[in-house]
Amino acid sequence: MRRRLDSDRATDGPRWRLAGSGSTGALLRDRNFLPYLIGNMLSGTGTWFQILAQSILVYRLTHSTFLLGVVGFASYAAVFVLAPITGRVADRYDRQKILMASQLISTAVTAVLCAVTALGFATPAIVIGFAFVLGVANAFATPTMMAFVPSLVQASYLSTALALNSVTFNIGRAVGPVLAAVVISAYGPAWAFGINSLSYLALVAGLRAVAPLVAHRAPTVTPRLSDSIRIVLRDKRLLALLYTIAAMNLATDPPITLGPAFMSREYHHAASLAGLLVGAFGTGAVIAAFSVAHRLRGTRSTIMLTLLATGLGVAAFALLPTLGLGLAGLMVMGFGYLSSNTAATSRLQLEVEPAHRGRIMVLWSLAFLGARPVGSLVDGSVASLAGLRVAALTMSLPALAGAALFFAAGFHARRYAQAAE
Repeated sequence: MRRRLDSDRATDGPRWRLAGSGSTGALLRDRNFLPYLIGNMLSGTGTWFQILAQSILVYRLTHSTFLLGVVGFASYAAVFVLAPITGRVADRYDRQKILMASQLISTAVTAVLCAVTALGFATPAIVIGFAFVLGVANAFATPTMMAFVPSLVQASYLSTALALNSVTFNIGRAVGPVLAAVVISAYGPAWAFGINSLSYLALVAGLRAVAPLVAHRAPTVTPRLSDSIRIVLRDKRLLALLYTIAAMNLATDPPITLGPAFMSREYHHAASLAGLLVGAFGTGAVIAAFSVAHRLRGTRSTIMLTLLATGLGVAAFALLPTLGLGLAGLMVMGFGYLSSNTAATSRLQLEVEPAHRGRIMVLWSLAFLGARPVGSLVDGSVASLAGLRVAALTMSLPALAGAALFFAAGFHARRYAQAAE
């Protein structure tokens, strides 16, 4: 499972190069992949209706930045709590059925929340509770989906499939919040919850239309999360990849968690327009997806530069005074986010044997989503104590620190190579 990450030279080979535009076109015509891709894009778009609506509803009821952080924590806390179970389930049972069950459960949960909100019974505690329940379904779906996608394509198309999977998510990130802002402003949060409920059915339809190329085989030995953790702790290179994923996700938290407060307090617009902030971030990610993602390799220099762009983007959002400049900073952050996520995730996926992919992708989930509950609480708490801009600047530090560490590692590796010569 181990591969070298100690020099760019070690990763310059074709194994780590994302497939080019030809394979992208082939996958976009593939009837065993395209239905999933479309369903995932529609479901991902609906997810942003949910995220924005629950934040705006809680902010309208309380005007508390701390409770905005609590909503974010509740949405992703189950990723931590259930991590020992979700990877085991993804490896031992039919991944397609797990995904369909999780989407149907999510449909039911959000439909009930829609009805409760429409009837005027929603309170902060109820919204936070529903966010946690929905997070439970998501905790099972995320590692299962990341393990399921490679089974839909031939091995030579794996990197492109992963990049396209990221594209669908970020198209949803670019379009969903903006559409959600319009819907919430015109009709209220209940409509947004209802639209999200229906969007899960799009992914169910996509899953029903595809079939794995290889039948799922459960591992002969019961998978344990502790085994995966020990592997990562023994290999600093794998740990560096997971840190990259966690750091860039921490950086994305301010416009998501604190978006309604930023829009009303700093930019003096309606809180319901917070979707514009996430939309700008998503637009930068989509630009990266179509311009550079298919050429990225998981080298140390690539990850350093993409983490730097992510950290500088959110720092600019924190420091620049006007909405227009803030949106520009978020676009830079989105560009760096998608680039670093594609480079690090693709490399991690290619390291993993299919039978153990679900278990390893739980660690990916902990890095990708598990960082969010901690980040949301820190973000909301710092905003309450020191202000919104200080909170956003704080969340840029892990990405900037990661870029500095990768730069230092590269510097020392080059010096070692020169000395060896």
